[in-house]
Amino acid sequence: MKVRVFSTPACPFCYTLKEFLKDKNVVFEDVDISSDEKARKEMIEKSGQIGVPVIDIEGEFLVGFDREKIVKLLGIED
Repeated sequence: MKVRVFSTPACPFCYTLKEFLKDKNVVFEDVDISSDEKARKEMIEKSGQIGVPVIDIEGEFLVGFDREKIVKLLGIED
């Protein structure tokens, strides 16, 4: 399953989301939009948001750390 987290280094919610995924042994790509303009544009186009974190789970974009939706989309236990 392809999972990408669009984040910035200074975002505490991004850190929490990434730690949650690591704790659940979910392999993900961390995309730093503060240094990747192309990724930032993609995130805004696909999510309609400029805030982070944004998580892309197999093409489904979720804004923020919505634990319940993430668990459901990944098919993992909370």
